[in-house]
Amino acid sequence: MSLSIRKLGTALAIAAVGAAAGCGSATTDGAAGAADNKVSVVATTPEVADFARNVGGDAVKVTQIIKPNVDPHDYEPTPADIQAIGAAKLVIKNGVGLEEWLDDTISSAGFKGTVVDTSQGVALRKGEPGDEEMKDGDPHIWHNPRNAKIMAENIEKALVTADPGHADAYRANFQAYAAKLDKLDADNERKFAALPADARKLVTNHDAFGYYIGRYQLQFIGAVIPSLDTSAELSATQINGLVAKIKATGTKAIFSESSLPPKAAEAIARQAGVKVVGGEDALYGDSLGPEGTPQGTYLGAEEHNTDTIVAALGG
Repeated sequence: MSLSIRKLGTALAIAAVGAAAGCGSATTDGAAGAADNKVSVVATTPEVADFARNVGGDAVKVTQIIKPNVDPHDYEPTPADIQAIGAAKLVIKNGVGLEEWLDDTISSAGFKGTVVDTSQGVALRKGEPGDEEMKDGDPHIWHNPRNAKIMAENIEKALVTADPGHADAYRANFQAYAAKLDKLDADNERKFAALPADARKLVTNHDAFGYYIGRYQLQFIGAVIPSLDTSAELSATQINGLVAKIKATGTKAIFSESSLPPKAAEAIARQAGVKVVGGEDALYGDSLGPEGTPQGTYLGAEEHNTDTIVAALGG
């Protein structure tokens, strides 16, 4: 989607907010947070919203902008998003260029609080020179649990500053959650250690798992979508090249993702003679699972990803 179209969508959303305000719109989560003395937090993605809930605990009211299984790369803010941002004390984002729509939305909402960039302090993967989609770096930083811990700590520091009266609770919550992230990381290492090195070959829907691949020493064979931009498509030459590479390397499977259609992956898998891992087993690349499910949390989604990959490649 072009930037001009996205700005038009934002402008229309702002107009709708004004109209809704004139008619007496429903109270947003952000406004409700102010009413019950909780810190009003808007978090952009499911991942950072989950971190904020774990660190903030009962002292925060988190409004999550992007819902599960919605592609964050091409998101358009809604009137409710703009209202929530305008009422918030903190806006928490992933950063690294993932939320291209956010700056204009914050400005339009008249937001006066603090923007928390959870990517601060994370060592970023860089793209090839001239790669426009990776000009700021690879935004999928949360797929390394060690990065997730940095992200959660950035949230803790912001909450302590915004609400020092609950500082001890935020610090204790972070320490408890950090221990869970450390366990996830150790469990992932253990599971991959049981997988033969020559089996650790990954083909995914799009290039979302670079930090995960680097952390657990996997081999990235290729992606069905040759970009961070999920609207991109492989050319016929690229499809043939990917099929040939899958066959030459003995890669066992193509992993589809929960927020992307599986048709292209299925077509390439048929040509390559390998299976597609999808449906309920699809990986969580850009999103988390439905609310209320184990995969609806960061810890649950990442455990699912590892268990699914190990089972498919080890079989």
